[in-house]
Amino acid sequence: MTDMATVDQPQAMEAFTFGEPEAVLDRREIFDLFECNLINGEWYEMPVSVDGLSRMLRAGVHHASAIDFKAKVLVSTFKPHRLLDGLTMVKVIKEYLVFGNAYLERPRNRLGETMPLKHSMAKYTRRHKDLQRFGFMPRWNEVHEFRPGSVCHIMEPDVDQEIYGVPQYLASLQSSLLNESATLFRRRYYTNGSHAGFILYLTDPTPNQQDVDGLRTALKSAKGIGNFRNLFFHSPNGQKDGIKLIPIGEATAKDEFLNIKNVSRDDQLAAHRVPPELIGVVPASGAAFGNVVNAARVFARNEIQPLQAHLSGVINAFMGDEVCRFDTYRLASVDEPQPQALK
Repeated sequence: MTDMATVDQPQAMEAFTFGEPEAVLDRREIFDLFECNLINGEWYEMPVSVDGLSRMLRAGVHHASAIDFKAKVLVSTFKPHRLLDGLTMVKVIKEYLVFGNAYLERPRNRLGETMPLKHSMAKYTRRHKDLQRFGFMPRWNEVHEFRPGSVCHIMEPDVDQEIYGVPQYLASLQSSLLNESATLFRRRYYTNGSHAGFILYLTDPTPNQQDVDGLRTALKSAKGIGNFRNLFFHSPNGQKDGIKLIPIGEATAKDEFLNIKNVSRDDQLAAHRVPPELIGVVPASGAAFGNVVNAARVFARNEIQPLQAHLSGVINAFMGDEVCRFDTYRLASVDEPQPQALK
């Protein structure tokens, strides 16, 4: 009589998933979280992370290039003043485009006369809860309070609050992160030996545990930079299909690297309103961007001139004098009048 306890029971089918669900906030929920908290009960914190904005500047090529391009155009048209030099204005323009905020301090000498304006870093400058005073906070417990009425706050208006400004490109941050993730994935793909991972299926009963451990060690040492190696495996009297290499996925076919890079690039440039031909973007094969001169003129009229008017208007109203001035953006040898040839 057969003992029922010794009969092998069939194993039940098992199903499971890889990874855990990851919550991703959409754009509306991100903007709903905008609020300015108080630090030490006196100073308002920024509605968005300034550390995050500064890191994002280096995350995407097109994001950083668009900001640098607009900053250089504005700086090239700025007319220095004895109270506002070019170097100070470079810092103001760059921080205004990155953080949506820029600060200028008006120091005075012992006679009460105005000295040249000084730049205060927007990353560490905070506004008091009375909305009249400003302070420099390199640390949360260290505050240098400016003299009342001595700080000019240049801000990009926000629809959710009026304490600080926010940059205009916030809607494209997800595209910048997607662009960075696609680049990092492709870097890891090449570093890993140009494969996205595989399953080594060993069913040959001939190798013992020592052979299996040796095979595992050889596979671990065959990945990484400079380790494009071939692997020799000898199994006497082994089966034909005793060892199989099953790829998990083909990154070159499924990651859509080029499409992701192109779409995320277009989103970033659209947020900055910079024509791609002005920052060195090469058109795809069989495509063309059009007339570069016309694109530059439209960009100057619709983007540069409003920025010039906003910056000069805020600074001049604060100083009570025309301290900040800009020239009209012109293209050399195109917009400048050419000398007439003598007849």
